[in-house]
Amino acid sequence: MESVWVHLITVNADAEMSVTGLLLKASLVVQFVLLALFFMSILCWWVIGYKAISLKRARQGSRKFLEEFWQAESLDEIWKKYRVNRGGDKAVNEVHTAPTVMVFKAGQLELEKLRGAGSSSHSMRDTISTSLGGTENIERALRRTRNAQTLELESWTSFLATTASAAPFVGLFGTVWGIMESFLNIAREGNATLTTVAPGIAEALIATAIGLVAAIPAVIAYNWLAGQIRALEADMDNFSNDYLNFVKRHYEDQV
Repeated sequence: MESVWVHLITVNADAEMSVTGLLLKASLVVQFVLLALFFMSILCWWVIGYKAISLKRARQGSRKFLEEFWQAESLDEIWKKYRVNRGGDKAVNEVHTAPTVMVFKAGQLELEKLRGAGSSSHSMRDTISTSLGGTENIERALRRTRNAQTLELESWTSFLATTASAAPFVGLFGTVWGIMESFLNIAREGNATLTTVAPGIAEALIATAIGLVAAIPAVIAYNWLAGQIRALEADMDNFSNDYLNFVKRHYEDQV
């Protein structure tokens, strides 16, 4: 019995058992799996960084706009400031392209059209034409822009969800292939020594580990980004409702 344990524990001194050596000597299938997982992981980290920065700017821009909106004395005052993007100043332009600002611009553009139509048939300009749809048109414009901004906020996050769900299975495929190679080596060598089995098992474990390295940050980042997007969606929804109520109180035709 002791001789069996000694034989299993003893490995050739010439055998290369480092991670780098195993990767270089791995089968083409395992190497392809590891390369795919590596690129998935790199792209995931790029998406995480890109979305974290863009969502932070969106939150800051929306917060600044909402503060200015509620402090403004009239819609015309805030509209004069935000109707044109000022691309010369990066910080200012980030505020002008924030999701809530884009919703406001869409609603205000529709309001201006209706107010213009209303002014031709009424003595007071602060009315809107009900014959052209009234506040329903404004509500549709707000909803359409809100949906478009949500899609933009969610861009690339689907890749994180895909990586989080697929990477462990890709790693599992590499694991299964590595174990299969180990059994084939046993059949070719005719014995089950550690030298025969270890390389294939090690390849399998490396594939599993890299699959988890790609999947774990992806699922954590996806859940965090989804929470940030939901907060921005709530801001857009709340602003849309408040803006529409304001328009109905101040501009809708009294018929």
